[in-house]
Amino acid sequence: MAASKRKRGGEGPATKKSKKGKFVADEGETRTETEQEKRNEVTVPAPVSMGKWTNKERVLIFSSRGVNYRTRHLMQDLRTMMPHSKADTKMDRKDKLFVVNEVCEIKNCNKCLFFEAKKKQDLYMWISNCPHGPSAKFLVQNIHTLAELKMTGNCLKGSRPLLSFDPKFDKDPHYALLKELFIQTFSTPCYHPKSQPFVDHVYTFSIADDRIWFRNYQIIEEDASLVEIGPRFVLNLIKIFQGSFGGPTLYDNPNFQSPNLHRAQLRLAAAAKVRERQMVKEIRKMKRKETKELVDDDVTADVFVTPGEEKPLKIQTEPPPPKVVKKNKHKAFKRQRMQRRGR
Repeated sequence: MAASKRKRGGEGPATKKSKKGKFVADEGETRTETEQEKRNEVTVPAPVSMGKWTNKERVLIFSSRGVNYRTRHLMQDLRTMMPHSKADTKMDRKDKLFVVNEVCEIKNCNKCLFFEAKKKQDLYMWISNCPHGPSAKFLVQNIHTLAELKMTGNCLKGSRPLLSFDPKFDKDPHYALLKELFIQTFSTPCYHPKSQPFVDHVYTFSIADDRIWFRNYQIIEEDASLVEIGPRFVLNLIKIFQGSFGGPTLYDNPNFQSPNLHRAQLRLAAAAKVRERQMVKEIRKMKRKETKELVDDDVTADVFVTPGEEKPLKIQTEPPPPKVVKKNKHKAFKRQRMQRRGR
């Protein structure tokens, strides 16, 4: 079939509107031209965008001092996956969190992913909409980076991802707020200069055990299956604030347990086991020192014992004869005997 385009009067070259196309029917059909034209007219919708970069979302990804190597690799992986992200130097731990809003303003960013390390073993992540909020604080657990997983998948750098969310995100209001925050932060803006016009990987946010599990999968063209490429981590929600890095608390997770309290409980459990073992040892010692109760003799023990023959008693009326002791003569030494013989 051949298609012919119609132009409307007064349409300029800069504006794009919906178009109509007419498909020519086959020669074997016996319908009139007017009915055929009405039937074969198809309206083509106008393009969604003019090819301009309208969504100006920029994400600042940086951390505080004291983070370990795994956190640094995780930040680098996130920067690689998100072409609309920016980096900055580490922030001093003595500075307050409100300083992050000024850093985002200097970097011309309206979203922020800030990693905060405490005690060189606990990692917290802030997701904030700068500078007005809201913001959420998470405890990051079970981190696995791209280099650590060594997955077989390999997606295009700078490509746009699909965001997949668990159905539980639409049930609770605090999860709905986090879903909108994740969409605005992790999704790559359309027509971004550093992005590629392809969709070849999927970000999944699933809820299990009152935690948010993040996974990254590649879409394989052959059979449309998914292959995990990493990174992966688990977010344990702590609080949601109305402002950016502070303000009134919108939601407080009642199931959250701080890592300090968790470690204290583990130490108390280990100490309780040690005390229990010591008490068992003391009880055993006390039982050993106690006098044992005498066990009554069994009556049936002597049933099969046969008595021996009785021997007659002999009474000695006379004393026994004295023993004769032989007196040994003094014998000279061998040298003396030899001398006597020589004489």
